[in-house]
Amino acid sequence: MSKAFTRETDADDDDEVGLPSLPPGTRNYMTPAGYARLRAELLDLIDTERPKVVDIVHWAASNGDRSENGDYIYGKKRLREIDRRIRFLTKRLELAEVADPALHHGNDQVFFGATVTYVDDLGDERTITIMGIDEADTAHGQVSWVAPIARILLKSRVGDVLKLPTPGGVREIEVLEVHYPAALSPPAA
Repeated sequence: MSKAFTRETDADDDDEVGLPSLPPGTRNYMTPAGYARLRAELLDLIDTERPKVVDIVHWAASNGDRSENGDYIYGKKRLREIDRRIRFLTKRLELAEVADPALHHGNDQVFFGATVTYVDDLGDERTITIMGIDEADTAHGQVSWVAPIARILLKSRVGDVLKLPTPGGVREIEVLEVHYPAALSPPAA
């Protein structure tokens, strides 16, 4: 039987495939910038991207035979991807708890949103920023607040020596610096 006659299952539309999941019973903490970024993506998908693809699918469907119509087949697939992302973003934004790290500016204790510099027992110095699950980007030194390093660092202070369990054994790390972004001042009237 050709693929054209196979039935798509609900498993094909699984919302959580390859996406980070929240630990049970936890909140979805986000920075204000991360929340704004996800909300902008959601609105762009709803207001711009989806209507364009719907128009393409409608045009392709009017051309006749849909079984060999690439625009129609690709468009329907893209619509499923967009709808899946819209459902995911909607759920995540509904669960979001925005925590502004600027409230801790000048504090030497590690909380959500902190940029922390630490050194390990081998002398390697690293700087990370503790972010929300949906906004952390390890390529930019950002880790999720549920990551093992973040969980060890949370609530510690400058000068604290902590034990970090790793696959190679327990390592000691020392907190060197803690920074938070400065609060944005409102524009002058």
